[in-house]
Parts: sequence; structure tokens; C-alpha cells
Amino acid sequence: MFKNFLKVALRNLWKNKAFSAINIAGLSVGLAVCLLIVLYVKDELSYDRYNTQSENIYRIDADIYFNGTQFISAASPAPLVPTLMKDYPQIVQYTRLRNFGDILVRKDNQNIQNHNAIFADSTFFQVFSIPMIKGNRLTALNEPNSIVIDETTARKYFNSTDVVGKTLYVDNSVNCKITGVIIDIPPQSHFHFSFIRPMHDTYHDDQGDWLSNNYASFVLVRPGVTKASLQKAVDATINNYLVKQLDQVLHMNANELKHSSNHFIYPVMPLTDIHLRSNKSYEFEANGNITYVYIFSIIAIFILLIAFVNFMNLSTARSANRAKEVGIRKVAGSLRSNLITQFLTESVLTSFFSLVIAIGIAALLLPLFNQLAGKQMSVWTLFSTWLLPVLVALIIVVGCIAGSYPAFYLSSFQPVQVLKGSIAKGFKSSWLRSGLVVFQFFIPISLIIGTIVIYNQLTYIRSREIGYNRDQVFVINNTYALDKNIKTFRQDMLKISGVQSAAIAGNLPVETSYSQNGWFKDPTLDAKQVIIMTDFNADQNYIPTLGMRMVAGRNFSTDFPTDSSAVIINETAAKLIGFKNPLAETLYRPSGYASNGGFASKPFRIIGVVKDFNFNSMHDKVGPLIIELSENYGRIAMRINTKNIPALISEVEKKWNSMGPGQPFSYTFLDADFNKIYNADQRTGKLFITFAIFAIFIACLGLFGLVTYAAEQRIKEIGVRKVLGASVGEIVAMISKDFIKLVLIAFLIAFPVAWLMMNKWLQSFAYRINISWWVFALAGLLILAIALITVSFQAIKAAMANPTTSLRSE
Repeated sequence: MFKNFLKVALRNLWKNKAFSAINIAGLSVGLAVCLLIVLYVKDELSYDRYNTQSENIYRIDADIYFNGTQFISAASPAPLVPTLMKDYPQIVQYTRLRNFGDILVRKDNQNIQNHNAIFADSTFFQVFSIPMIKGNRLTALNEPNSIVIDETTARKYFNSTDVVGKTLYVDNSVNCKITGVIIDIPPQSHFHFSFIRPMHDTYHDDQGDWLSNNYASFVLVRPGVTKASLQKAVDATINNYLVKQLDQVLHMNANELKHSSNHFIYPVMPLTDIHLRSNKSYEFEANGNITYVYIFSIIAIFILLIAFVNFMNLSTARSANRAKEVGIRKVAGSLRSNLITQFLTESVLTSFFSLVIAIGIAALLLPLFNQLAGKQMSVWTLFSTWLLPVLVALIIVVGCIAGSYPAFYLSSFQPVQVLKGSIAKGFKSSWLRSGLVVFQFFIPISLIIGTIVIYNQLTYIRSREIGYNRDQVFVINNTYALDKNIKTFRQDMLKISGVQSAAIAGNLPVETSYSQNGWFKDPTLDAKQVIIMTDFNADQNYIPTLGMRMVAGRNFSTDFPTDSSAVIINETAAKLIGFKNPLAETLYRPSGYASNGGFASKPFRIIGVVKDFNFNSMHDKVGPLIIELSENYGRIAMRINTKNIPALISEVEKKWNSMGPGQPFSYTFLDADFNKIYNADQRTGKLFITFAIFAIFIACLGLFGLVTYAAEQRIKEIGVRKVLGASVGEIVAMISKDFIKLVLIAFLIAFPVAWLMMNKWLQSFAYRINISWWVFALAGLLILAIALITVSFQAIKAAMANPTTSLRSE
């Protein structure tokens, strides 16, 4: 019996090829897009879960608010986690990480620049379960001048992973013995390290300093220990140790701190939350955003609903044509149960065809989607998880729902009524079908509005006055490798044609993290007078090279030897400090310990105020900044004016190789680094556009099918109207007006919803656009034009048909 049902189902699908193609195509594309988004969301939610004890690992961050400035960081004091483990038995183990940055490794008498190097406690592999290919994970970081490398690095330098006991010459200074080789850290990790050195090998005079936050600190707790109980232990430790040191050094006791608006909070962050819920200073890498996961999950659900609505709409509309078939089958002796099974089989079979095609479409589109989303996902993930069984079950449910109208409603008709023609046929407008069409267009309209708003915001970021000129700035990295030759090298750069100016820079306004320190208004280092400010280090050429503007005072100058103890502040710092005339004032910074147990102070004269410039993302307001004079930092920024950039780079590289033989030459452009800050936002915009296109395609495909069917059902009416003198335009308007009304209703619903969603997204930017009325007008006109083209194409075809063809049987 089932074989017969299957044969009849396939025959009906083939008989109505156009209808079947539209139905299957809409559902396939919707399922394919949904699969891609599910893969993306699954990938985002899987970060750091490769660790076998990921649910029991926490990072301790810093949230410090002091005298009007806030410092939120992924780093904490050196003694915090060792003290926690000593005082609280629920802590099983801890480890601290300190960013190493770039590392130079010698190979064949050439230094090769590598990224992703870290200093770590010897307990690193007891907290993180990264498999070790060679070496002992318990002792690999015990010895000074040892190093653990990943598999790719081992093959890069030795063409083998059997390298334990061999050495790497690092940073022109030390031979490091390889004590372990780990697998490459999985892509789904919030950090990726190729080189791990023991904490012994870095600066460690801050092990008793509770007021400096220099370490990413992780703890492994016993199973069952909650985030709340760990937070309670951290808070108690801060009160017992940090606050006491604050009183000793800065003369602010616990009671004064409690009754002020200031706070020292060290929140605990579950390891599995870091990637999506943490975008703080001193993150190892740019993290994701849980908001985007929510947005894309909602988009996936809506696109899937559009596809399902499409499928059900077309199925129910088409089913009325089969009323006579039902009557004849009943007269021939068919049972109602057989009719129900037949209709459900056809619907579910169509759904399964769609699923198979959807997997193929998803596989074809995945490389492009990976490029857009910055991922390394595989379609085979579908076959190794719970997803495929869920999709199959979902397809069965949708198939049954779509087939339920003909299966249960039509099969209940009395054959006499059907064969007499008393059952109404045709495309009769119903509130349910109309509502489904409105829903189909509500989603793409909302997505188009979102896409336009994102595009406008990103354009605003690129065009907004940011306080410096990022165009035509060529940056040479790692100039510390030139050591004492850095000033000579800078002078040589000025001799190259096309170089207008050059500056030695410790910091550039395109970084994700900066050093922040406390500066005081008096030499007693009274905590009530401290201001936490971002510190930049640069020479006297920095401000003019980057096109910054002084609003008061002067720039650093070689004509003033005392500028070595001078500073320049920005407008925000000047307002926050509160000096009436900042140019006549002095700021103080801690400098070593005094005989009374507190800090000694070092004075710095304020010689100028620079106009505020954005040194953080546009998501944040400009904070207080202080610039110190220095000529010994690791970058040179050059303002250039030439069309032949390759020739300029070649000249710079030749000079570099002559002054630093064997040292790697690395460069970038300031505007490119600026754009990298907004990579995540730009990817989001591209994904929005992609999803909007697919949503429009699916909605229009369904609309095309419904118009086709409506024209087919009204073909005799159209013939009569043409015979009576109706023009093509009148007939097109007659067929189109009902559908266009539904699209206009979708506008009215989509506009306020889209405004609320995008306004909330814009709140994450400190500097943002206002959503203008023309955004809604443009989105509305675009969708209306697409809907009109879709409807008119089939309507015109029906209106131009020869009326004798449709009326000859009358």
C-alpha cells in the first residue's frame, strides 16, 4: 500500500512540475540558510569547551572605578589567585598568563617574527587540557629558559614534532630548551599560543603588588562550586589584602572606600562565557558578541518560518484543485484514512526532497559563508551532531502540517457535493493566508532596514572626524630590534622621496589595549586626587605626523631639555582633572617605594593639551589620556605622499636590512589597522545583506507561486473580462492589488519593530547616527518594487493570454 502511495505522490509532483519546483526551491533555500546560521551559532557557543573541565574554570577580571574614570580589564593582580588557592580549599589549581606579544626566533641566521607568545605559570597544563604530543605536561614549564611550542611551530623550524631537548634562539638573547610540543590550539578558543615560556623568565617583581593588574588569572574549582560562591571568596580576598595595601600606599582605608563612589571589583568570568560576553582591555584576541548570536538565531528562525509559511501557503492553495479527485476516489471506494495517508505522503516527500537539496546548497555555500563570517566550519558537522535528526523530525512535522489541510479537510467532503461543484474552488482570500503573506514580507523588510542602518553607521565611523589623520600613514613595526640605531633610522627615513615626516611611537590610536596608570594632583599621592589615565609614549614628531591638533600650550620640543619630565594631556583629561589652567600645573606618578612604606612620587609638568582623538573603538567614549616623551619604543609612523608605494616600501626595507641585518621587516598602514577594529561590525553588515537577499528571494518565490495559482484559478474570469473590453493594465491591477495591500501592511508592522531593534544595536556605539525617515522609505520602495515585479510578471502573462483558450469549453 505504501508503495502505491509513494508512486502516486511522485506522479503528482511530476505532473505539477512548476508548482513542485517553486515549493521545493523555497523550502530548500530556507533550510540551507538556516543550516548555515545554526553552524555559525554552534561554533560560537562551542568556544573553550575542548577543555575537559571547562565548566569549572573561571577567569578573574578587574572593574575599577576611581575619581570619575573606569578601568575594565581582563587582567588582575599577581598575588590574587595564589592567595585565593592558599585561603580557599575549593580552588583546585590556578594559573596566570602574561602576554609576551611577538617573539623573534632564529632560523638559518635569520630572525623570524612570530606572534602568539605567552608567559605562563608551571601549572598551565593542569588547568587547561591542551593535549601534549611530546614532553611531560606536569613539568614542561618548571625550568627557566624552557619553552613549549605547538605542532605547527615544531614542523616550521624542525620539520618534525620529535623536538624535545632541542633549542630555539629567542629574541637575540637566550637559547630556550624545548620541553614540550602541544597540538595546535583549536580554533574555538579565546586564546591561541604557539610559544609558551615559564613565568620565571619574565619580570616578576610585582608578585606582592595588589594595585597593578598585569596577569590573566584563571582558577580551576572543585565540581559543584558555584560562580556566586567563588565571587564571594574573591571579594573577601580583595577586602583582606588589596584594600589594606590601598590604605598603606595611597592612604584610603576600607571605610573611606566603602562610602565613596569608587570601587575595586574583581568579577569572576566562566571560561565558556569569555568569547561571547567579554570585550575588555587586555583580551588575548578579539572576542565575539552574544548579541549577534541572538540576532542571527532569530534571523534563522524567521527565515525558516518564511520557508515553512511559503510551503504551507502554496500547499493549501493548490489543494483546492484536488477536490474532484477526492470525490472520484471516494466514489471508487477509497477510505478516508487512505486519502489522509496519500496527502501526507506527498507533503512529507516534498519536504524530504527539500532537505536533501538544502544540505547540498549549504555545502556549496559554506566556503563563501566561512569567508564572510571569518570561520572554519565544516558541513560534516551536520552529520556528527544532534542537528540532522532534529531537522528530519522538523521536516516531518512541517510536511504533516502542510498536508493537513487536504488530508483532513478535503477528505471529509461528501463525494456528491464535490462532483456537483458545490465546493468552492479557486484562490479565495482568507485571513490566515493573508496573514502568512504579511509575515513573509515583514522579515525581509526588517532585514533591509537593519542592513541600511549598519551600512550607514559603518560609513559614519569611517568618515567621522576622529581627531587625527589615519590616511597615508606607513607604520614600521618592531623597531626595538634596531636598538640604539632607531633615531638614525628615523632620520634616514626622512631622506626617502615621498616621506613627509616620521615619528617614534610607543602607541598608536588603533590598538585594542593600552597601559593605564594612576596620576595624582599632589606629591603626597592622596588617593582622593588620583585620576586613572591611558598612557601613550611618543617623541616630539608624533602629534604633527598623525595630524593631531594642540588646543592649548605646545608640543614636545628638543629645544627644551626639561621636556623629559613633561606631559601632554587630552581635553577629556583636562576636564576631569579640574585645573583652571592645566598648563601651569604638575601631575605626579608613583616612582618606587618611599621609606615610609608608601610610594615616592615623580613630578611631570603639563605643557600642552591635545584635542580629543579616538584611541579606542567608536563603541566607547574618548577617555582621559596622557602622552609622555620617549624615543625608545617599537614603532615608527611615517606620513607619506606618493603614488608609488611599492617603491617606497622597497627603499625602506633596503635601509632596514642594512641597519638591522637578520631582523624581520614588518609594516602596516594606519587606516588598515583602524578598519580592523570594526571587522566584527563589518562582517555583521555583510551577513545581514546576505540573509536579507535570501529572505527576499524566498518571500518573492512564495508570492510568485501564489500569484501564478491565483491567475490560474481566475483564468476564465480574466477571459470574460478581456472579451468585455478590459485592458491588460486593468487585469494586472485586479490580480496585483490584493497582494500589494498585504505588502503595505507588512511595511506598517516592520517599520516600528526594525526601528526598535536597530536603535538598541546603535546604543552600543558611543558615537552613532540617528535613524532617518529615508531609511524606511528606501527599504519600503525597494521591497515594493521587488513585489510589483514579482506579481506583475505573472499577472501580465495571464492578462495577455488568448481568451478563447480559457473560454472554449464554456
